[in-house]
Amino acid sequence: MASPESLRRARELVDSADRVVALTGAGISTESGIPDFRGPNGLWSTDPGTQRLSNLRAYVDSAEVRERSWRARLHHPAWDARPNAAHRAIVDLERAGTLAAVLTQNVDGLHQEAGSAAELVVELHGTMFVTVCLSCSDRRDMRAVLDRVVAGEADPGCEECGGILKSATISFGQSLDPGVLHRARVEARSCDVMLAVGSSLTVQPAAGLVSTAAHAGAAVLVCNAAETPYDGLADVVLRGALSEVVPAVVGSRR
Repeated sequence: MASPESLRRARELVDSADRVVALTGAGISTESGIPDFRGPNGLWSTDPGTQRLSNLRAYVDSAEVRERSWRARLHHPAWDARPNAAHRAIVDLERAGTLAAVLTQNVDGLHQEAGSAAELVVELHGTMFVTVCLSCSDRRDMRAVLDRVVAGEADPGCEECGGILKSATISFGQSLDPGVLHRARVEARSCDVMLAVGSSLTVQPAAGLVSTAAHAGAAVLVCNAAETPYDGLADVVLRGALSEVVPAVVGSRR
């Protein structure tokens, strides 16, 4: 658990802020049963082959990769996951009137399920609950497409044009949506406190939002199990279980 002095300082910064922006990564959802990618027990550590599933070029070029991806989507732990105390603590900030936005690298929808208003959640890396056609951009509900997989389509194509379908998430080799990234940068520049939770802060451009906020004058709080490249920029660094640390910083009692 983080030291009492670090928690006190972090709480003071949050309590005195008018606009808090949370930047969240995979670590906030691991306690909800969704494994991260880079951690010692992450997907890429335990099964390095899964990295290909996140690479756009490999996905487009290989029917085998697409078929494996559809099987993984069908059994993704996010379908059964529930928000934990860290997600709920961020909702408490919203209810207190100080949360300006949640900039999340996660695609699991747990912030919204916890009670965060959809308009405050900026999904930097998209959502796993929608599919998109790589040819015509047609978007559909993921469950409807997964029903086709269950019915026997190993690699379902677009019903509009026959093109390749994937989840509406950002893969390696894809750029973030310019409008989404612009909004995230605006929020980062206008906050008093940037609360980075459960992110390794190694994936750009999302990680760079921390320095954007700091250079605009915001205090930076980093809550993560391991060191990050931005710890030296932070006003406070907090280690420990996020379901304990984040409620302690926010003052949540749930």
